[in-house]
Amino acid sequence: MKQLKRGFTHTPTVSLRKARKVPTTHLVSGFTLIEILVVIGIIAVLAAIVIVAINPARQFAQARNSQRESNVNTILNAIGQNLVDNRGVALSATTCTGIGTVPGATALDIGTDTGLVNLTCLVPTYLASSVPLDPTDGTPANTQYTLSIDTNSRYTVCAPGHAETAIAGSATYCLTR
Repeated sequence: MKQLKRGFTHTPTVSLRKARKVPTTHLVSGFTLIEILVVIGIIAVLAAIVIVAINPARQFAQARNSQRESNVNTILNAIGQNLVDNRGVALSATTCTGIGTVPGATALDIGTDTGLVNLTCLVPTYLASSVPLDPTDGTPANTQYTLSIDTNSRYTVCAPGHAETAIAGSATYCLTR
């Protein structure tokens, strides 16, 4: 080192051309634990929001209710086609066991069990393969649908299972023809 005036020393600078190249060390890159936990937390919050917005129980209940409405319509169409083919003669106990021919009678359950309205007389002419069943707990023995005839000889089919707890304000679905 070269001594300068007033006690200062001069450090010689190394020119860039003559500088020795120092090997660089390889840095390990990645995510820290905190960063990963924050991302997982954000994903969990977004997933919870989506699940609440979609509400799968309500979606399934709406799908079951759509099936019930279709089934009620199918049963009434079969009865109506039977009436047309028989020139307006209503279903009777001789053609479909258990059917009440007294207008204004209370609604009867549809099914093959004793005491229920057995609409298998409509299969296969008016119903393709079988009487439609409630999607939740309907069986051939008890379809969970009801049939009634009013004082004007109009048929009403109801789906009591339409009153789903997952859907606010839902009630029994009835269709009259």
